[in-house]
Amino acid sequence: MAELFTLPVLLGIAFSGIRLATPYLYAALGETFAQRSGVLNLGVDGIMLMGAFSAFFVALNTGSLWLGLAAAAVVGLLMGLLMALVSITFKAEQGISGIGLYMFGLGLSSLLFRTTVGTVKTISGFQPVKLPLLGDLPILGDIFFRHSLLVYGAFLAVPLAWFILERTTWGLKIRAVGQQPAAADSLGVNVTAVRYACTGLGGVLAGIAGASLSIALTNLFQENLTSGQGFIAVALVYFGGWRPLGVLGGALLFSFVNAFQLWMQVLVPEMEADIAVMLPYLLTIAALAVAVNRTRQPAALAKPFERGEA
Repeated sequence: MAELFTLPVLLGIAFSGIRLATPYLYAALGETFAQRSGVLNLGVDGIMLMGAFSAFFVALNTGSLWLGLAAAAVVGLLMGLLMALVSITFKAEQGISGIGLYMFGLGLSSLLFRTTVGTVKTISGFQPVKLPLLGDLPILGDIFFRHSLLVYGAFLAVPLAWFILERTTWGLKIRAVGQQPAAADSLGVNVTAVRYACTGLGGVLAGIAGASLSIALTNLFQENLTSGQGFIAVALVYFGGWRPLGVLGGALLFSFVNAFQLWMQVLVPEMEADIAVMLPYLLTIAALAVAVNRTRQPAALAKPFERGEA
């Protein structure tokens, strides 16, 4: 165990933790918008899988990573709007419809992979980009400023999401719709339009989260590539108290523990691998047990809205 706490290994864990936080940040920030507007989307993992496959398939066949990323965003948007149609327009129970969307994404991505690709292939994904000056800083440059563009984008999305939610008129409408949709409606806010927009945006970011896995972190696609990361992203929204900065803290906590267990499997082979893999998930359960008790969720979360109701 002592070799896990040497400086080179700790730097490696820190670097890996930053990278591994990328899909969690995209997906959890998108889910934050949806939940702040009152929509609980448990289908995030299915959207991520479809985004991951779409990005990989397009990049594999066109050679363009940016086209792959765009494809993932479009597929994510369509699946987010499908969730909105079922849960907002048809007013289906959101938990059940979200699980249905997840199963749809899981099954369709597997089917498309087997019929169009057939076997695991690799591509040359987004490469690390050293930021000028910052990338030359000792230690900090190696940890924070030598990542791919999708990694930088995930971290830049955090202050952007905070600004939109807390400092813009649209953010005020989102918060109003998630807390008191009837009052927001009486003031002329289109509750349905706001919830559709937020659920669609959540889908776009979930699709990009999947793309970050297949064309930036692993550079491949295989069945069930996400391994439940979408559900972790939903949990991170609760852990972060429905705030982007809280989501960032939760994503980093989970990804650093995940990086630690990966290094543990390499450097401590005598430890049972399943025990190491369990660590991030046990931490998530423990953190949620504490976080949910001290936070207050949006009052209208997962509640369908009918005009005229109080």
